[in-house]
Amino acid sequence: MPSPQQARAQASAITSGKTAPEVEAAPASQLRELFDGPRLSPGQRRIAQYLIEHITEAAFLSITDLADRVGVSQPSVTRFAAAVGFSGYPALRERLQAIALSTLASAPGTAEENRSNELQAAVDAEIANLENLRRDFADPDRVIEVGRSLSRSTPLTVLGLRISGSLAEYFAYAARRIHPDVRLVTRGGSTAYDALLQSRGAGGTWVLAFSMPRHAQETLTAVQVARRAGLRVALITDLALGPLADEADITFATGTGSRLVFDSYAGPAVLSAALLQAMTDADPERTQGRLEEYEQGADLHQFFLRD
Repeated sequence: MPSPQQARAQASAITSGKTAPEVEAAPASQLRELFDGPRLSPGQRRIAQYLIEHITEAAFLSITDLADRVGVSQPSVTRFAAAVGFSGYPALRERLQAIALSTLASAPGTAEENRSNELQAAVDAEIANLENLRRDFADPDRVIEVGRSLSRSTPLTVLGLRISGSLAEYFAYAARRIHPDVRLVTRGGSTAYDALLQSRGAGGTWVLAFSMPRHAQETLTAVQVARRAGLRVALITDLALGPLADEADITFATGTGSRLVFDSYAGPAVLSAALLQAMTDADPERTQGRLEEYEQGADLHQFFLRD
């Protein structure tokens, strides 16, 4: 058994061993906290990412040098400083220098650890989004009800413009396996308006719209056109409040990952899959018949590789 003195020494060593990594990680954590609050554009996230990965050097660069290193314009750096709450780049640099000074005393390799931690932090943020969604699913009635409504709408229109198009394509691809008439709209302007009006004219009653950041003005206009035409709108987005949510009949708001240059969509993807599940359960006989028909066609035409 160790003596009390030895036990205290061991406890001190263990405490020291645990404290050092936390001290090293603190600068990156401070920067993430600084940049996480506002909604940054992809260009602004590039600046934030560069600062996190090169804080000890970047904090002492002039606005011209920082813009050159990141590959953006000087006005972009100025707008970034304002976006994260500073009066201008000098005020931001002063804060960055205070953070950088604590980093300079860290052990070698901290910059590389921060870089990998940034990727881990992005995953952690998505896990938090999914945890929030899980809590929302504690009462699944709203998802089930909307899934039934989407299932009954023939045709069913799925709208996703600009970056939201990828989520709309995923939903439409899967929905076509279980629904007889799914119409995908991924082009804005008059093309979208024409498709929406045709859908309503053919008897459609619902539109499922996706709107991910940065929210497109043309998405808002398309939703307004759909409403004026008599279509009801279910919206999957990241904001429960705002012009788009005001126009929609029902809004499902779930967080998106915003720690990397471009957003990630774990939450919206799971929510989409949940709505698809509700659609399959709304009409089990139709679902089973269509899935069996699809599998027969897939086998006949050899759509997929055999495992």
